[in-house]
Amino acid sequence: MTTTEEAPAPATGPDGPPAAVRRGPRRLLGALAGLVAAAVALGVAEPVAAFVGPASSPVVAVGDTVITLVPEPVKQFAISTFGENDKIALVAGTLVVVALYALLIGLLSLRSRRLGVAGIALFGVLGALAAATRPAGGLLDALPSVVGALVGILALLLLVDPLTLPARATAPPTAAPRTAAPRTADEAVMDRLRDALSMADRTGTGMDRRRFFLTGGVALGAAAVTGGGGRFLQRRFDVSNARGDLTLPTPSSPAAALPPGADLAEQVEGLTPLFTPTRDFYRVDTAITVPQVRPADYRLELTGMFDSPRSYTLAELFGRDDVIERDVTLTCVSNEVGGQLAGTARWIGVPLGDLLRENGVSGRSDQLVCRSVDGMTIGAPTRSALEVEDAMIVFGMNGEPLPVEHGFPVRMLIPGLYGYVSACKWMTSIEATTYDAFDAYWVERDWAADGPIKVASRIDTPAPLRQFPAGRRAIAGVAWAQTRGISRVEVRVDDGRWQEARLAPAVDADLWRQWQLPFDFAPGSYQLTVRATAADGEVQTEERARPFPNGASGLHSIRVIAT
Repeated sequence: MTTTEEAPAPATGPDGPPAAVRRGPRRLLGALAGLVAAAVALGVAEPVAAFVGPASSPVVAVGDTVITLVPEPVKQFAISTFGENDKIALVAGTLVVVALYALLIGLLSLRSRRLGVAGIALFGVLGALAAATRPAGGLLDALPSVVGALVGILALLLLVDPLTLPARATAPPTAAPRTAAPRTADEAVMDRLRDALSMADRTGTGMDRRRFFLTGGVALGAAAVTGGGGRFLQRRFDVSNARGDLTLPTPSSPAAALPPGADLAEQVEGLTPLFTPTRDFYRVDTAITVPQVRPADYRLELTGMFDSPRSYTLAELFGRDDVIERDVTLTCVSNEVGGQLAGTARWIGVPLGDLLRENGVSGRSDQLVCRSVDGMTIGAPTRSALEVEDAMIVFGMNGEPLPVEHGFPVRMLIPGLYGYVSACKWMTSIEATTYDAFDAYWVERDWAADGPIKVASRIDTPAPLRQFPAGRRAIAGVAWAQTRGISRVEVRVDDGRWQEARLAPAVDADLWRQWQLPFDFAPGSYQLTVRATAADGEVQTEERARPFPNGASGLHSIRVIAT
């Protein structure tokens, strides 16, 4: 005789439905609620930042704080990996962390709304502290984070509410009359499945999905409108039009005329041009949002150890009778051997040394602390500012007012020094002081106080690891040693002897120098190495060093393939 067991009823929770049926979807929607609430918080913060200032935006403020707090090896990794896109990568990484945090807050809010509220409140507090404690920040800068957090909390509560409804009491389904005839195992399984589906569709699940998705849709729409509208409103801070209305003064001392054939890039394909187009000029700084300074509001303050400290408007700087124009190569201290963080431009400004002397800079000052509008501090040696002939307060680049991202309206430039000790952008003050009295931003982070540019050279063509037809081809690149100039460049093929390359005509000691060496390549693989010699006889060192703490060194060497 065959017997069949009655199908057991599915396990139910106190609200009636199976626990497994409720748990998965609710957790998913709870996490989504946290993500949407965070989007609302960030979106609402943007229009508030449009009235306070773009740098008060929570993402920007937190990003600025991250840049300040992360260890130097992490910064160097970001610059070497992402180059000039390091800030984009930072913002993207910050948003990913915020998203993960928001997902966790959404899950916690299903257990306790207080935990969810506390999580978003903590997010707001961190954003407010980051904004208010920036070097150029204040209490008002905390407002976008505070307002965003409050609205985010409201959004979270509205989104979680449909997911935590008390289950409605319902009677269990009436069992169908059982026939005396025995059932097969397949029929028993189908009965269990039908019972489970019936329980899942019952109204006592404790969730109102329709209300959740309706609320979520409205919240996302609000986040998109407020976020996009806020970014649009922040354009009122943009100074591009005011910059475009400026006319640079005619230099009383123009740059030296270029000799014929000065730019070998016109003859050698792949060679870096003598002058870097402004759009291609490298940019490395800590500013996530580019400071916007209106020309009419600009003041350059001289403070500290001066006999007669004073301030200058932009019009007063433009109106001086000692405006100069100079061709200078800049190099970032983060530039690796063979790297691209170097460029040349034609700069217009006023001599830094003359400005310091006419205001009576003290002989006891050995450091100039230059401050940017965003609070960045750059410590430059007073001696270099006074003695380097082409040290400048710059307001023009390649025939136009400084681009906003390169320091508009005013920056500093001292040839022969890496930018971290000489090239303060968006500069608003110069304090004559001493190294004992103050550590500037990068010195606080253990970079060397002095930053003389090392002799450097680079191979531009042939490109590494790219195949090219065998035959006669130029090996070419650039070399630089600011304030001294380059007197010789040599190239070694594999382990052969050093061969002297042909140099481009000399233009200025502050300008890099192009070089080329024609070579007959037979099919095969070659290791190419370059070294330069400065005009004072210093030969580029073979000793390899990373950029930290005072600039990279070593010889640039690449492998190429002729076919």
